[in-house]
Amino acid sequence: MKSGNQTHASEFLLLGFSEKSEIQFMLFGLFLSIYLVSFTGNLLIILAICSDSRLHTPMYFFLANLSFADICFTSTTVPKMLVNIQTQSKTITYEGCLSQIFFFFVFGCLDNLLLTVMAYDRFVAICHPPHYSLIMNPQLCGLLALGSWCISVMGSLFETLTLLRLPFCTNMEISHFFCDLPEVLKLACSDTLINNIVVYFVTIVLGVFPLSGILFSYSQIFSSILRISSTADKYKAFSTCGSHLSVVCLFYGTSLGDYLSSAATTSSRTSLVASVMYAIVTPMLNPFIYSLRNGDMKGALGRLLDG
Repeated sequence: MKSGNQTHASEFLLLGFSEKSEIQFMLFGLFLSIYLVSFTGNLLIILAICSDSRLHTPMYFFLANLSFADICFTSTTVPKMLVNIQTQSKTITYEGCLSQIFFFFVFGCLDNLLLTVMAYDRFVAICHPPHYSLIMNPQLCGLLALGSWCISVMGSLFETLTLLRLPFCTNMEISHFFCDLPEVLKLACSDTLINNIVVYFVTIVLGVFPLSGILFSYSQIFSSILRISSTADKYKAFSTCGSHLSVVCLFYGTSLGDYLSSAATTSSRTSLVASVMYAIVTPMLNPFIYSLRNGDMKGALGRLLDG
């Protein structure tokens, strides 16, 4: 148990990146640009899918949900960071901090689960093509999307509610640009064993299990593709899952980098850079990956922009 004066927190201080005004100005411009590109790109993906009947398929239905989750994911942290930079304020209320933690986990977990569902969709499409329409029917797709939302909310609620029992020390400084749960737990003046157990449990259930599902799906996909005799058919099969596989590698690569940087180093700067890649840059790149590597999506975006 930590020593120090205990208090019911009314607000926290987000230390962010730098206190130098010239660097603050550059960071504001950089993150505003990234946020606008991310928001616009993901919104265009959603509008293109909704407006083009040729994209009303399970794969694009899940992609629209993923794009919406990415918009919400970045909107959980970036606007508050931009306001703090613009107003030269570092404060965030206790309630605001809890809300940020809750929604950050909701949409982070939702990204994870949707990527797993999309891997299953590609598995059925490539390994069981004659039964694809029968298996991936609208009812199942709706249930998979709804289940992903419900599981994400319940997991995040489970983690956030355990914070309510913690008193905090008088030092309320968070070495981050948002309320990162591990950083918030460091400020607690009481035993955080229960919180850490909950974090590990939710991470295993909503992180490791979905990743295992993705790996299993792609092991079956690659096995099926290798059995195809025609080179053209092999390329076509690979191309149907190339964009999703790229997003999976980007998502898990940056999230693993974020975790390892936090565990292996005490440098807050290294951890901040890793978190930026995971929480801000990755959602911005997803629309580019799906639009540049997908002819149907490029065509739908072209028709949408042409009016």
